[in-house]
Amino acid sequence: MDRQIEKKKWPPKKIAYVGGGAFLVLLLFYNFLFADRSAKLNVKTEKITISKVQRGTFQEFIPVTGTIMPIKTIYLDAMEGGRVDKLYLEQGAMVKQGDQILKLTNTNLQMDVMFREAQLFEQINNLRNTRLAFEQNKLKVRGDLIDLDYEITKLKRAFEINDGLMKQNLVSPQEYEQSRDAYQYALKRRDLLIDTQRQDSILRTSQMEQLELSVSHMQDNLGIIKENMASLTLKAPVSGQLTSRNAELGESKRAGDRLGQIDVLDGFKVRAGIDEHYIARIQIGQAGEFDLSGKTYKLTIKKVYPEVTGGKFDVDMEFEGEAPKDIRRGQTLQIRLELGDQAEALLLARGGFYQKTGGQWVFVVDPSGDFAVKRSVKLGRQNPQMFEVMEGLYPGEEVITSSYDSYGDVDKLILQK
Repeated sequence: MDRQIEKKKWPPKKIAYVGGGAFLVLLLFYNFLFADRSAKLNVKTEKITISKVQRGTFQEFIPVTGTIMPIKTIYLDAMEGGRVDKLYLEQGAMVKQGDQILKLTNTNLQMDVMFREAQLFEQINNLRNTRLAFEQNKLKVRGDLIDLDYEITKLKRAFEINDGLMKQNLVSPQEYEQSRDAYQYALKRRDLLIDTQRQDSILRTSQMEQLELSVSHMQDNLGIIKENMASLTLKAPVSGQLTSRNAELGESKRAGDRLGQIDVLDGFKVRAGIDEHYIARIQIGQAGEFDLSGKTYKLTIKKVYPEVTGGKFDVDMEFEGEAPKDIRRGQTLQIRLELGDQAEALLLARGGFYQKTGGQWVFVVDPSGDFAVKRSVKLGRQNPQMFEVMEGLYPGEEVITSSYDSYGDVDKLILQK
């Protein structure tokens, strides 16, 4: 008797198919939820720079280039225009105070001096003639006064005689009155002569004072012009080195033109150009330093020039203590200019990454050392060696600080040994 074989609902083959499909679905679901889908890039560790974040002393400073200059420079400008007639010294020569450097000629100025001298002589002659006329007039008035006094004396005597005779009726009234009137007339003439002499004296004295004042002004003006004439011969105002002479024989110069300069070699200073971004943070008294021949020298800002040219402004710095030996005018120095006091901070070494990220994010190396991931950070102050870390990093962490230019927009770097 045949027995019917019951068909199995879950044969092994079916179970295998169903199980495999379920596993595949679970795998896809897991990958969808948990898998790392970030963009990756393989990089060789030997081609990158990794720096460790650490605490340390931070000193904010900026590198500036300074130029050695004499402590004092005297500029030589033309007081009056003229043509270069003689050259006494060459550029670079050592000069002593009062040494002649060059000579200009100015015919207009020479003619002006001659004209003013003629005017002065004429005015002096006018003053002399006025004074002579005044003295002659005084003598004449004195003579007239003497004659009049003599006449008054005679008239008075005649009047007194007639007055006595009149009382005795020995002279006619007409003769008496004539002698009296003549005497009184002579007295009035004398008073008028004295008043005239006084007024004339006041007038001539005032006239002479004006002439003397005019002569004095003309002498002062002539003296100034002669000083200008003398300035056509350029002389060294101080001892030093004639480092510049901007004049050649026959060349015409205008008043105010720069003819040269003298450097006083008693000491040196450093002039440095600083980016205008730091103009609000630069003050007199700030310190800087530079290295030369294995030794560090310190400088202090003594003067800040507020003018900005080409995006930079200048400062003058002087040496603290002894200046380096054998330095020369025009020599350049690489100076570290301090912008603040030293302070404890979290530090990250500078690198090419900053040009790509602007200090807003970095690649932080995983503790395993197998990969590095992008992380947002905040960097603060900086100097040529270090950044001050404000947020996003912790002591001991490692950061890729070399350039990120070839990484594109990846979020993860796979580090390959």
